[in-house]
Amino acid sequence: MITGFLTFLFFFAIVGSILYGRKLIKTEKVDAVFGNPERSKGGIHWVIVGSSFLLLVWLYYSWDIAKSFFPKSANELCQVGKVNESLLSLKYLFPINERQLKSTSVIETETENLDNTIFYIKKSDKVNSQNKEKLINFVTKTKSTIPLLTNEKLLNNETKEQIRIVTEKINNLAKDFASIDYPNESPEEKTKRIEASIEEGTWSASSTSVENTIEIPSIPKTKRGLKFQTAAVELNLISDQFFELRNHNQQYKTVLENLKKEIKDFRSGLSPSDEISSSFAKDILKIARRIEYASIFPPKTLKDMQASIVNFDEVQKKEQGGLRWVDILLFPSGTIISSGPSCSEQGSGRWLPKPSDTVNKFALMLNPNVGFKQIPLIWYEMMDVSKIIGFLLPDWIADILPGEYPIHNEKGEIKPNFKSKVLNFVTGDFELFKIPIPTGHIWDSFLRVFLGLVAGIIVGVPLGLFMGLNRFAKGFFDPLIELYRPVPPLAWAPLVISVLGIDNLGKVFLLFMVSLSIMIISARAGASGTQLSKIHAAHSLGASKWQILRHVIFPNSLPEILTGIRVATGMCWGTLVAAEFLAGTTGVGFVENVAKKYFQYEVIWITIFIMGMLGLIFDITIRKIIDKTIPWRGKG
Repeated sequence: MITGFLTFLFFFAIVGSILYGRKLIKTEKVDAVFGNPERSKGGIHWVIVGSSFLLLVWLYYSWDIAKSFFPKSANELCQVGKVNESLLSLKYLFPINERQLKSTSVIETETENLDNTIFYIKKSDKVNSQNKEKLINFVTKTKSTIPLLTNEKLLNNETKEQIRIVTEKINNLAKDFASIDYPNESPEEKTKRIEASIEEGTWSASSTSVENTIEIPSIPKTKRGLKFQTAAVELNLISDQFFELRNHNQQYKTVLENLKKEIKDFRSGLSPSDEISSSFAKDILKIARRIEYASIFPPKTLKDMQASIVNFDEVQKKEQGGLRWVDILLFPSGTIISSGPSCSEQGSGRWLPKPSDTVNKFALMLNPNVGFKQIPLIWYEMMDVSKIIGFLLPDWIADILPGEYPIHNEKGEIKPNFKSKVLNFVTGDFELFKIPIPTGHIWDSFLRVFLGLVAGIIVGVPLGLFMGLNRFAKGFFDPLIELYRPVPPLAWAPLVISVLGIDNLGKVFLLFMVSLSIMIISARAGASGTQLSKIHAAHSLGASKWQILRHVIFPNSLPEILTGIRVATGMCWGTLVAAEFLAGTTGVGFVENVAKKYFQYEVIWITIFIMGMLGLIFDITIRKIIDKTIPWRGKG
């Protein structure tokens, strides 16, 4: 219901925003020339169009629209898939889905194999002439068995009768299938089927479903589904009956038995040095056996059977009715397929999770009682302020105080003194009051990126400005920076994590390395790109070096620095996920890595969405800072 409402909402949002945008273009006065950045500002309605279009495409290609408007369509298509699977083996015999008869294809292939065998026998210098003659004779006799199978006059009456019975069964099934009353299900059977289908569950994602729920329900839930499932069962029986047939007349059996005996006697009489001859004889025998077990019939024998299969296929397609249009229109890039008794999604709906399933999974992962690996995505925990104080204050404050720490007395008692109380304070070993502190996978990843980025800015910006203003600094630090900057962060990750551990320190330091080089290059480019006329003007006004740096060079470098921060943010997010992939027990990258191992597509898409949203929040924040700090950019 909610998905259906959202589908209409997104559709009307797109149409309404486009109409509003066209109306606005006609009414507003546009006096800005082409290329003016002012022309690109505003237009929230186009944001709505883009966002709604993206969500509508997701709903459509994930098959969530089909699930919302036709919730039983997957179950019915499952039964249709069973019929198509049953028909496939029979269709394979005829030029329906294939280009030629199966018999023709087998004869063509095996004749080519026999001709190649003759060629290799004649070419072989390790087979004597006597054995060559015998082997070629075996090939000729094997070839001669094929006409014994394709001759209409040699076909047994019993085989003809069995083919006629199979053809009649298919025709009768097609006739019954088109009947409204097919199949005739008793009330007791219907009750049992409904109870079993309820216990089996509904169309849902297997990785987010509860117990007793599978991806695609295979027990028919509708009258149409029951019709197709019953027909599939009958088709399987008919198919099994047909493939038990063998077109082996008495003349063929005699020739084949003589051939097998001759080859056996030939191989038993060979010496160990005639291994190649034995191998050729074995290959000929394999071809003869493949011909024996293949369904080879005279060319016109199965003509009526082919017509009955084509007729049934047309009937079953007609009986699908509107389900065919649902399949064509609402199941793009795939459909529901059957494999034995079970069914599954095949296409974009398989790897593109449905928004409804994804939202349900996201809600479970946000739940602090469920989470992911017992850790929620984002939550809070109450932490005593004393722990924060203990983290901020160094322990050596207590060590530099005069006096000694308390020693136990003869009774085993320890009386605290001023120095021990100061130590308890600086280590946070006391109780004050508690405040909520964020926790969870998202918070851990956010904090790692934030700390690595801030550290890179704090170190990189001053060093970059120094390198842009001082030839010694540029010459000394430039080789060091350019040595590690081109190396991909993934190449550094194993070394950094091995040295600093898999905890936060290793990951934050890796992100610091990523952001540092970007910030140094950005700040250096900004400092070295300052217009000389501005510096001369500041000198002429009596400005000191610090004032020139503060009021001329640094403001001129801000656009480059802030752009570098935006670039570094994206690089840090990409590197963080790779680092958490390699080593980590928390974080968005860790969640995606575990989900990948268990094919939890909903979780993978959730992590992609989270990383995109966090990166977008970072980027929007930096853009707001750019607008506030350098509003003159692009207007000089």
